[in-house]
Amino acid sequence: MTDTLTALGAARLVPVVVLDDAADADALAGALVAGGLPVAEVTFRTAAAEDSIRAMADRGDILVGAGTVLNAEQVDRAVAAGASYVVSPGLSRAVVERCREHGVLALPGAVTATEIQAALELGLSTVKFFPAGTSGGAPAIKALAAPFGGVTFVPTGGVGPANLHEYLAIPAVAAVGGSWMVPRDKIKAGDFAGITQLTAEAVALLDA
Repeated sequence: MTDTLTALGAARLVPVVVLDDAADADALAGALVAGGLPVAEVTFRTAAAEDSIRAMADRGDILVGAGTVLNAEQVDRAVAAGASYVVSPGLSRAVVERCREHGVLALPGAVTATEIQAALELGLSTVKFFPAGTSGGAPAIKALAAPFGGVTFVPTGGVGPANLHEYLAIPAVAAVGGSWMVPRDKIKAGDFAGITQLTAEAVALLDA
């Protein structure tokens, strides 16, 4: 779990992917790797999520997690498919405990002091700050990081090229999640060269 968190921190940017057809998963993973970002969070919002995670994880060159995981049964399916980490929009004890049983990193959503304390009580030190854009953004994370000195955040939701550095400038931010480099319409159209370009541009922003 520590290794997974270290890898996410090294990437600094996690593409949040929605796949409607698992047949696109391998090519999408290839596009992300070619663009310099070998990491992805595949959301459980579509029926193709499980097979997509499996196809991407089988490649061996990309760190794949499952997103929008709402219950323990989905944790089982995600881990069986090869997910190395599990992301939830909110904080669920059942999801966190099942992730611990499987030995995979849990990244639950938490945006209030109460939710962060609850995460700490479950033994977590990193949370997804979601939805970041409508929950106070970077200033809110800075404010929460003060009393919760040992907590790191992965803000997602409303993060884009225009405000990326606002979040990454905060020491308590481990990485950010975003979907602008993996637009659903480009995936559906099979424009993986375009996704590679968008990914490369996003990686360049990290070093700007």
